[in-house]
Amino acid sequence: MSKVQKMRHPTKGSGLPLAKHAYQDLLHRIISFELEPYQSLSEASVSEMLGISRTPAREALALLAERGFVEVMPQRGSRVSPLRNSDLERSQFMREALELALLRRVVALPARDKLIESLRKEITLQRTYLQFDDKDGFYGSDEEFHGLIAAYAGRSDVLPDIRRMKVHMDRFRHLMVQAVEDLDVVIHQHTQIADAIETGDADAAEAAMLTHLRRIFSYVDEARSKYPDYFDSSPEPNLRVRP
Repeated sequence: MSKVQKMRHPTKGSGLPLAKHAYQDLLHRIISFELEPYQSLSEASVSEMLGISRTPAREALALLAERGFVEVMPQRGSRVSPLRNSDLERSQFMREALELALLRRVVALPARDKLIESLRKEITLQRTYLQFDDKDGFYGSDEEFHGLIAAYAGRSDVLPDIRRMKVHMDRFRHLMVQAVEDLDVVIHQHTQIADAIETGDADAAEAAMLTHLRRIFSYVDEARSKYPDYFDSSPEPNLRVRP
């Protein structure tokens, strides 16, 4: 059994093509550490795990390898990729660019009352989820908080791009929830973002959002200390983005 808490699997029968469904199922297991870094994967094992034939299993593994979640080892099969600083840094860099652009748009809106009301409702929900130790609910609300900013900026269409960019971050984040992260800090940061949007202070809003998005870097060393076997053991440059 994995050392970290399991997440629920996506619902089957979603109508997606079988290979795409298999990809999403495997990705969910990788993010949640049900499939752990360096764990071997093969067409046969995936077929048995998901109850599918080898063709969609092979296609799903190829897509995971293309996106950096699975490594193909010559003559040895495939394995789940370890955690790497470079993956986190690249994902963070792209996410910041989009989220800060969305934030600047909403701060410049002449009417922000409905957005502020919606953001504060999510913050209240997050406090409830934290009280009942519902981490899945908490992070669903976290996604909604950021989604509201995109929606009020008139760019809900970029949300799928943000989600794709942050998948490697989600993997780190799920590990850190188990290791070190204080979700009270997240609520405080969301409150600071909402406050700055309400007052129309673009500089304060951007500073609060950057602190929020970059908090993950402050936990990497401690998470690596707690779960050393999950990280790439080869030398990597230090993270270039720091809070």
